[in-house]
Amino acid sequence: MNRRHFLQKSVFAGSTLLAPSFSIGAAGANARIGVAIVGIHDRGMDLAQECARIPNVDIRYLADPDSRLFEERLKMIEGWGRPRPKCVQDFRSLLDDPDLHAIFIATPDHWHALATILACQAGKDVYVEKPTSHNVWESRKMVEVARKYNRVVQVGTQNRSAEYCQQAVDYVRSGKLGDVHFIRIMNSKQRESLAPAVNTAPPEGVDYNLWLGPAPERPYSASRFHYNWHWFWDYSGGDIINDGVHQIDLARWVANRTVPKAVSSTGATYVLNDGRDTPDTQTVTWEFEGLTMVLEQALWTPFLKKVPLDKRDSGQMPNWTFDGTRIEVYGTKQFMFFGRMGGGYQIFDADGNSVAQQPRKFAPACTAHVGEFIECVKSRKKPSADIEEGHYSTALAHYGNIAFRVGRRLHLDETKECFVGDDEAQPLLKRGGREGFTVPDSV
Repeated sequence: MNRRHFLQKSVFAGSTLLAPSFSIGAAGANARIGVAIVGIHDRGMDLAQECARIPNVDIRYLADPDSRLFEERLKMIEGWGRPRPKCVQDFRSLLDDPDLHAIFIATPDHWHALATILACQAGKDVYVEKPTSHNVWESRKMVEVARKYNRVVQVGTQNRSAEYCQQAVDYVRSGKLGDVHFIRIMNSKQRESLAPAVNTAPPEGVDYNLWLGPAPERPYSASRFHYNWHWFWDYSGGDIINDGVHQIDLARWVANRTVPKAVSSTGATYVLNDGRDTPDTQTVTWEFEGLTMVLEQALWTPFLKKVPLDKRDSGQMPNWTFDGTRIEVYGTKQFMFFGRMGGGYQIFDADGNSVAQQPRKFAPACTAHVGEFIECVKSRKKPSADIEEGHYSTALAHYGNIAFRVGRRLHLDETKECFVGDDEAQPLLKRGGREGFTVPDSV
């Protein structure tokens, strides 16, 4: 049995493997880094373009269950002046390549944990898109596997590499804002309705069984496939865990908190009555010691459209009133608007005077984030968006969704990251996988 088959069969059986002892850091700062992009329908190609900008990074592979994407994506890479990589449907076939050092995971959320675990056990470093996982238990397993095999695992919360975000965090931590006891997170925008669900055979060129992976067996429907999977519990958790987790991560970073004492959530579907599982309107309240954090989300409002894209990146401070994704930090001395979409941060004193502001520079943060990951692959340093930071932020979204689904306030054991005395909520922290695609209890 060759190494690849051994790896696949052993991990799915829950066995533990020893990662190779080789570290790219031993090869020096000028070593060539071989990478694979896993999941190339959307975000993966943004990451591929960032990799193409970095000297000594070789895009060796593209992987996606939908082989119909391959030719167009290869032409994009050629257009960036890079050689055509090899394309495969199943990324697991790449894990025994000694010249592959890192994988970028931009799959649907339900594949994030298993792909990360397999890669770490094979001795590869990982850049995994947000959210970390489909559920809280999987996310914690990702932390465990990174630590056990001494792997660099960076989460795609690129705000962590934005200088203006670090400045805002430092300002709050300096005490100038006063004591912070309340943070509001806004995540409102206008999402499109799904087409009516029709079950069909998967399109030719799509390995649908592989695409499902750890998710439950379901018939193929275009309304649950590319990007639409965001709105179904089988694969994800709606926009709170899609785009909202960026804002949640910023708020948690500012607040310097991890696990809440309690969580509650209400919501409904008012406009997008199109068969999706997740609500189009939702609020979540997280209760920490000395701090209340609230998220408000509406997915049917044209609110965000009032800030044109060109103004968001022009360096101008927008009118925050019209920005649908932002964070409001309430201090006893000052107040801060803070965000990734509308623009940087702006701080007001008790009389309403603007005392400090910094426009956002979002695009450079994306480039810096990928660059930081590559440098950490070489140096073996822990990245700014380390998997454990991503875990805590993703878990907040999961806790909120679970509170919404059971319809009541839930108390948490902050040490065990589980609910206290609730037999209905507790199972939603974890799920099993399909045969051949199970996240192991022991990584």
